[in-house]
Amino acid sequence: MRKSPAALSAAVLLSVLLGACTDDSGAPQAAADRGAVITYSETEPANPLVPGNTNEVGGIAVLGALFRGLLEYDAKTAAPRNAVADAITTTDSRIWTITIKPNWVFHDGTPVTASSFVDSWNYTAYSPNLMRSASYMANIEGFDQVNNAGPDGRQPAALPPAKQLSGLRLVDDHTFTVTLKAPFSQFGIRLGYAAFYPMPAAFFTDRRAFEAHPVGNGPFRFVSHTKGKNLLIERFDGYGGAQKPSIAGIDYRFYTDLDQAYADVLADRLDFLSFTPWRATQGNQIEKDLPTTRRAAYKYLGYQAIAFPMFDKRYADRRLRQALSMAIDRPALIKQIFNGTRVPAAGLVPPNVQGYIPDQCGVLCTYQPQKARQLFDQVGFTGPITLTSNVDSGNREWVEVVCRSIAQTLGHPCVFQPQTTLGEFRAALNNRQIDAVYRTAWVAGFPSVENFLNPLFRTSGASNVGQYANPQVDALLAQADAAPSQEQANSLYQQVERMVLQDMQTIPIWYQSATAAWSSRLHDVHPTLFRELDYFSVTVSK
Repeated sequence: MRKSPAALSAAVLLSVLLGACTDDSGAPQAAADRGAVITYSETEPANPLVPGNTNEVGGIAVLGALFRGLLEYDAKTAAPRNAVADAITTTDSRIWTITIKPNWVFHDGTPVTASSFVDSWNYTAYSPNLMRSASYMANIEGFDQVNNAGPDGRQPAALPPAKQLSGLRLVDDHTFTVTLKAPFSQFGIRLGYAAFYPMPAAFFTDRRAFEAHPVGNGPFRFVSHTKGKNLLIERFDGYGGAQKPSIAGIDYRFYTDLDQAYADVLADRLDFLSFTPWRATQGNQIEKDLPTTRRAAYKYLGYQAIAFPMFDKRYADRRLRQALSMAIDRPALIKQIFNGTRVPAAGLVPPNVQGYIPDQCGVLCTYQPQKARQLFDQVGFTGPITLTSNVDSGNREWVEVVCRSIAQTLGHPCVFQPQTTLGEFRAALNNRQIDAVYRTAWVAGFPSVENFLNPLFRTSGASNVGQYANPQVDALLAQADAAPSQEQANSLYQQVERMVLQDMQTIPIWYQSATAAWSSRLHDVHPTLFRELDYFSVTVSK
């Protein structure tokens, strides 16, 4: 791989890192340290870092640093703006013309061209490649010819008749067109999401080598990944974007204990933690632990929930799912675990997303012990209710409270079954190896009400791990996608949300908010609406 003159070796990066973390004086310097690598707590990516095959928060966070798409989203407002794209135009929301800027290169020095996008999207769509985000290409003309995966996402023995989407056409090195099956007003806003990132020619030559050493076009490039420990990236000084990071790199640390990560922030052994553990909220402990210059409460685009694996027939009766939702005392949970710093969810779309309507869930998302018990008894569920979650990102305490609330309300045993890491947990879910009610969460990939519905609740959606399927929901989503105006589309998406909530495959618990914490050497720290650090604004004192 070609190295830029300013590139630092992994060894030098680590020596800078270790040297910086031993300075616990906390005294900020006037000048920023451009040679500083910051340490950052994140869940380990569940899969190799292939954009079309990554759909969980740990992997998405790293991909967002390694790659840049046609669009990017503002850290403070989530508003989309052109990144690699020079222009994205359409007159009918069906045929889109995309031109890209000529000054972008991949980390191996090869140019980012229109083919980089077309080839990547074709590869993601082709079902024998088993890409988890294939359904993001489903609106493009010819998808049914390149993807014949079953409703469970599995590839049958027969190959699809085509390998390339007929709706993608190269015009020249910097221009391509996208023809959709039908008009889709939301298509343009999607184009900054990871599934639509470009990939270099090297990927298509040797995927295994790429997975071992990903090559992107973003502000940072890959250095190393030690399983179960950390993933190191360094600043790429050939980055074509208008904003440039000042930090030299990021060392993502994979903690299995959020309390330990918090202790390391307090001791200046960890630079950034995007959300603090529940114990930091008890008695406002965080106010005693950290000054206001080292913490910030913020809201982000998402919700926390529990959900059902619909491939398990024990959960087929929606009365059972509704009963469990009404057996959860959300305000009491939030008061006990989070000192009242969360907002109970009354829908699947949070208030800070365009298209939000309050109280979409109605009585089903409120604590109704008598109704819950009545519905549950009608179903005749046998055996204990089992709830499961990964415990490396501060979920054990609140899921255990949910379990107790369900057991006490329904008069039926509930058992918590911990999973070690998010990566292992997501892999088990994707492989249908979990048959318990599972913790889930959603952080938007792009700022649209559509992003809270299509990936999660359309049959074979990219993040529909519970395998929910409702033909009426699919039909209404198709109508919403094809609506001629944003107002009409939102009205239809809102109908979908209400319909999905009645089915209650996913039980929303609270809208996402958190308190981030950081070391004394970080300055200009801004958590984003996507639950990440704005690494363009952050600086490190010398």
